[in-house]
Amino acid sequence: MKANQPTTEGEPTGSAGGFLPSAEPSRIVRPVQKTLPEITRRLLESYDRIGGINHLDGKNLPSRHAIELIVRDLLRLLFPGFFSDRVLHSSEVGVETATLVDSVAGRLEVEIAKSLEAAPPEGVQPREARRLAREITLDFLAGLPEVRELLQTDVEAAYNGDPAALSPDEVIVAYPCVEAIAVQRTAHLLYLRQVPLIPRMMTEWAHGRTGMDLHPGARIGSHFFIDHGTGTVIGETSIIGNRVKMYQGVGLVARSLSAGQALRGKKRHPTLEDRVTVYAGATIMGGDTVVGAGSTIGASVFLTHSVPPNSLVILEGLQVKVMEKRRPEPPLDFQI
Repeated sequence: MKANQPTTEGEPTGSAGGFLPSAEPSRIVRPVQKTLPEITRRLLESYDRIGGINHLDGKNLPSRHAIELIVRDLLRLLFPGFFSDRVLHSSEVGVETATLVDSVAGRLEVEIAKSLEAAPPEGVQPREARRLAREITLDFLAGLPEVRELLQTDVEAAYNGDPAALSPDEVIVAYPCVEAIAVQRTAHLLYLRQVPLIPRMMTEWAHGRTGMDLHPGARIGSHFFIDHGTGTVIGETSIIGNRVKMYQGVGLVARSLSAGQALRGKKRHPTLEDRVTVYAGATIMGGDTVVGAGSTIGASVFLTHSVPPNSLVILEGLQVKVMEKRRPEPPLDFQI
């Protein structure tokens, strides 16, 4: 049946999997006119009818594109010479850094002001947004040297912990965990200042690029390394000590979110103490769950309770059976 051919009840309309509403069997139902004015009219009608996903006549929200560009420039400040399109010489790094800091400061202040006006934290008046945005921006930029100190330990942990790494330079330019952690650590500074929207926008940009969902609220110690990393989830109230190593698919998650917004601000995610290793696919659940220092959590473990320091947590009761493969049938000998 052609897409624009009249249809009757129960037959596809020609659109993506859609069906016409119920009608009398004998009645011929005409398809919707697919003209641009009609499409526009129906969209506008849906804006009036369907609320909750419109943002009309409200405060100006932070720009996703602007935040993306700011994050890219923050990576250039954190790793000078690594995220630039050309060689950065030591003789020009002073001028380049001053120019970039000034540019980031101006743009970030605008976006922070938008976020404070759109969703002001408790006790903040909208009229204070611009002044507070300036203050937060300067505090944030002043914290970047300390973030660099932590990132240096992360790169060191990745290089020392992965025999496949050829050099620290390779770790910085080719390991997605470095980018994800760098963005999380910078977003965490804004999270601590109760800046709405922007910290999560920053980490979700990194999430889309790296496959790692590291919430800006998580507290992460030094020498942090996520090997491979795809599918890793670290929840908002997670606490991670120093020299922790994870593999792909690890989840630090809440036990239950059935209480919804009533859980906001409460400890929902686990704590990993120093020198913990968590292997691929493990899930650690609950705000009261503490993994003691020096422990190892095996692959695919589902852990819902605390374990003491120096524990080895593995699965038991699952068997892997190895058999001889069936011999393949000999090929048939066709003759023509």
